Amino acid sequence: MSTPTSADPPGRPAVSPETVAEWRATLARLQAERDSLAIVAERLAEEQDEADPASELPVEGALAAEADTAPEESDAVSLTVLAFDDDALATEVATMVPWVDHILLDVYGQEITSGRPWCARWPEHDEALARIHHCWLAWQELTDSRSGATGPSVWQRDHLEPLLLKLRAPDGPFGACTTNPDHPHHRLLPHPSHTAPDSLPQPGVPRISV
Repeated sequence: MSTPTSADPPGRPAVSPETVAEWRATLARLQAERDSLAIVAERLAEEQDEADPASELPVEGALAAEADTAPEESDAVSLTVLAFDDDALATEVATMVPWVDHILLDVYGQEITSGRPWCARWPEHDEALARIHHCWLAWQELTDSRSGATGPSVWQRDHLEPLLLKLRAPDGPFGACTTNPDHPHHRLLPHPSHTAPDSLPQPGVPRISV
């Protein structure tokens, strides 16, 4: 009498292409989150290494160290490039140029027209230099992983779009510059006259209004 054999185990269920794509997307998301967490951990470690050694002192010593350094820490430093000295300005602009060329222009610049002028000598336009620098500072902060997933979108909406609208308007700082990329042109627009001293209100003198 023959011994009955067990049925063959069921085969592995078929996996659809949609399921594979979903698995790959999930894996990619997890890898991106891992990389972001690694960057955050590295920066936190760097900040910890750069922390003031006085923080490890006893309370009395820490208070004394804080009292010694308080006047220096109270000195505010301006972030606007217009407040930099010549050497710092040159370094800052040179650092900013790759971002201007490969992010601001290559990605968002579009074509040059009479309605969207541009000037390759933008560092010579004070208004353009200041506006571009401020947008660059915001880009560094809002595209950092610590700014959250909405940071880049906030940067585009609140900083990039107003910058481009102002810089590339026909009456903007580049209004007298290039409107045809095949025939580059650069001209600085004259600044308005400074405040007339005799227009200032004087104590005890009725102000004249028109």
